[in-house]
Amino acid sequence: MSESLKRNQDFQKVYKNGKSYANKYLVMFVLKNDLEKKRIGISVSKKVGNSVVRHRVTRLIRESFRLNESQFKNGIDIVVIARNTAKGKNYSEISSAVMHLGKLHSILEEKMI
Repeated sequence: MSESLKRNQDFQKVYKNGKSYANKYLVMFVLKNDLEKKRIGISVSKKVGNSVVRHRVTRLIRESFRLNESQFKNGIDIVVIARNTAKGKNYSEISSAVMHLGKLHSILEEKMI
């Protein structure tokens, strides 16, 4: 199970040393950690909207990670930043954006055939 990134210094380390990719709705930073688990941090700025809007976007991102968690590799810190285009999007749009960035970063497990 994944944990949350909570401390500012953890976020800063991922921003500074991690690799980032972006798509229309999200920016994702990824950095290897020395742990056997994945840690996820979500950042939604006030530019995206009021607190109701920001919390909705946060919940959608967290839920798309939770449901696809088995596909993500262990030993990484992930920080997802919502762009203001994410405002008002539904779950499937956000989820496909998360999975798209996971593919770009090559942090998805290869599927067994």
